[in-house]
Amino acid sequence: MSENKENRSFEEMLARLEEIVRALEKGDAALEESLTLYTEGAELIRLCTGKLTQAEQTVVRLQKGADGAPVELAFAEEEG
Repeated sequence: MSENKENRSFEEMLARLEEIVRALEKGDAALEESLTLYTEGAELIRLCTGKLTQAEQTVVRLQKGADGAPVELAFAEEEG
Protein backbone atom coordinates (compact mmCIF):
# COMPACT_ATOMS: atom_id res chain seq x y z
CA MET A 1 0.00 0.00 0.00
CA SER A 2 1.37 3.35 -0.95
CA GLU A 3 -0.96 5.25 1.40
CA ASN A 4 0.53 6.12 4.79
CA LYS A 5 -1.44 4.06 7.32
CA GLU A 6 -0.93 6.63 10.07
CA ASN A 7 -2.87 9.25 8.07
CA ARG A 8 -5.91 7.00 7.65
CA SER A 9 -8.91 7.40 9.91
CA PHE A 10 -9.62 4.95 12.69
CA GLU A 11 -12.66 3.71 10.78
CA GLU A 12 -10.65 3.12 7.61
CA MET A 13 -8.01 1.18 9.51
CA LEU A 14 -10.64 -0.85 11.33
CA ALA A 15 -12.38 -1.71 8.05
CA ARG A 16 -9.06 -2.86 6.56
CA LEU A 17 -8.35 -4.91 9.69
CA GLU A 18 -11.74 -6.62 9.30
CA GLU A 19 -10.87 -7.44 5.66
CA ILE A 20 -7.59 -8.96 6.80
CA VAL A 21 -9.30 -11.07 9.46
CA ARG A 22 -11.84 -12.37 6.92
CA ALA A 23 -9.06 -13.22 4.45
CA LEU A 24 -7.05 -15.06 7.11
CA GLU A 25 -10.11 -16.90 8.43
CA LYS A 26 -10.86 -18.17 4.90
CA GLY A 27 -7.54 -19.95 5.05
CA ASP A 28 -6.96 -20.12 1.31
CA ALA A 29 -4.13 -17.58 1.10
CA ALA A 30 -0.59 -18.77 0.49
CA LEU A 31 1.77 -18.77 3.46
CA GLU A 32 3.70 -15.72 2.25
CA GLU A 33 0.48 -13.75 1.68
CA SER A 34 -0.86 -14.82 5.09
CA LEU A 35 2.30 -13.57 6.78
CA THR A 36 2.06 -10.26 4.94
CA LEU A 37 -1.59 -9.88 5.95
CA TYR A 38 -0.78 -10.81 9.55
CA THR A 39 2.01 -8.23 9.68
CA GLU A 40 -0.24 -5.54 8.23
CA GLY A 41 -2.97 -6.46 10.71
CA ALA A 42 -0.60 -6.26 13.67
CA GLU A 43 0.50 -2.79 12.57
CA LEU A 44 -3.11 -1.67 12.16
CA ILE A 45 -3.92 -2.93 15.67
CA ARG A 46 -1.02 -0.89 17.04
CA LEU A 47 -2.17 2.23 15.20
CA CYS A 48 -5.83 1.78 16.19
CA THR A 49 -4.86 1.29 19.82
CA GLY A 50 -2.85 4.51 19.69
CA LYS A 51 -5.79 6.43 18.22
CA LEU A 52 -8.14 5.03 20.87
CA THR A 53 -5.72 6.03 23.62
CA GLN A 54 -5.49 9.56 22.22
CA ALA A 55 -9.29 9.80 22.03
CA GLU A 56 -9.65 8.57 25.62
CA GLN A 57 -7.13 11.13 26.85
CA THR A 58 -9.02 13.89 25.02
CA VAL A 59 -12.33 12.85 26.59
CA VAL A 60 -10.78 12.76 30.06
CA ARG A 61 -9.29 16.25 29.55
CA LEU A 62 -12.63 17.61 28.41
CA GLN A 63 -14.56 16.35 31.43
CA LYS A 64 -14.70 18.83 34.29
CA GLY A 65 -16.39 18.76 37.66
CA ALA A 66 -18.61 21.47 39.17
CA ASP A 67 -15.57 23.34 40.51
CA GLY A 68 -13.85 23.27 37.12
CA ALA A 69 -11.38 20.60 38.15
CA PRO A 70 -11.09 17.63 35.81
CA VAL A 71 -13.16 14.63 36.81
CA GLU A 72 -12.60 11.22 35.27
CA LEU A 73 -15.85 9.31 34.88
CA ALA A 74 -16.21 5.77 33.69
CA PHE A 75 -18.27 5.57 30.50
CA ALA A 76 -20.80 3.30 32.24
CA GLU A 77 -21.51 6.04 34.81
CA GLU A 78 -22.51 8.44 32.04
CA GLU A 79 -25.32 6.19 30.83
CA GLY A 80 -28.35 6.64 32.74
